[in-house]
Amino acid sequence: MTDPAVERDAAEAASAFSHPPVDPDATAAYGEHPDQVIDFYAPHGDGTGTGTGPGTAPLVVVLHGGAWRAPYDRRHITPLAGFLARQGFAVANVEYRRGSSIPHQGTGPAVAGRWPETFDDVAAAMDALPALTAAALPEADPRRTVVTGHSAGGQLALWAAARHVLPAGSPWRLPTPPPLRGVVALAPIADFAVAEELEVCGGASAQLLGGAEHWAERLPFADPAALLPTGIATAVVHGREDIVVPHAVAESYVAAAAKAGEMVGLTLLDGVGHFPLIDPAADACAVVSEEIAQLAW
Repeated sequence: MTDPAVERDAAEAASAFSHPPVDPDATAAYGEHPDQVIDFYAPHGDGTGTGTGPGTAPLVVVLHGGAWRAPYDRRHITPLAGFLARQGFAVANVEYRRGSSIPHQGTGPAVAGRWPETFDDVAAAMDALPALTAAALPEADPRRTVVTGHSAGGQLALWAAARHVLPAGSPWRLPTPPPLRGVVALAPIADFAVAEELEVCGGASAQLLGGAEHWAERLPFADPAALLPTGIATAVVHGREDIVVPHAVAESYVAAAAKAGEMVGLTLLDGVGHFPLIDPAADACAVVSEEIAQLAW
């Protein structure tokens, strides 16, 4: 007998990935590696953002998901980038180095993430973003920057907003909070311990850290649930029917934030799984846009 939850997830994934990729208006490199690039999308000015005059549109930084694994690059989230641009946002879609495409130990999916390159890249991209955006998207207002990310990209979005609370000595630590209006994390892998208990994405969180032998050492440098409070407005959007990253992961992160004295907004969408959050054809995507707009303004 077919599991209805699996059928729903497959249908939602098929819909999300049915859209053709949306080409950017410009692309800029933030490093020498082929994956160290950012695609820029100019605002169309007909939605929740503003017009297309200089410095008038909020900037949305997008970090794609895919369990930090090489086969999943930024192209699959370009329909969301295009959708946000149609809402009037300026959009920066960040690529970063991901795990090897060689199956882990000969079996299973590709290895998740590259330590420390995945984090090197997100930090470098965020640091380079103001100058690159000024050149590529004069319509963007960097004072109204919101970071969003889906699944593994949700983890990276939360991490990018928490670099000022990284442990002392971290090469990615910032001396002050990053200049962000907020973070909207979409079905994020936001608590590594809970994610591993639930075997999210085949143990991707542990792979990202380099395996069990590095878990305890590296967890404080990567796990959003350990990097609190940030002092930056944060919202999490998650589907109640998500079987890829169960909403218990997000709920654990929100509880950790509350314990640290910080309020994180959590929107749980009924009848929604993992992929509608990045599917322009789904109602959930409009919820995502509204959450971003609330922080951007």
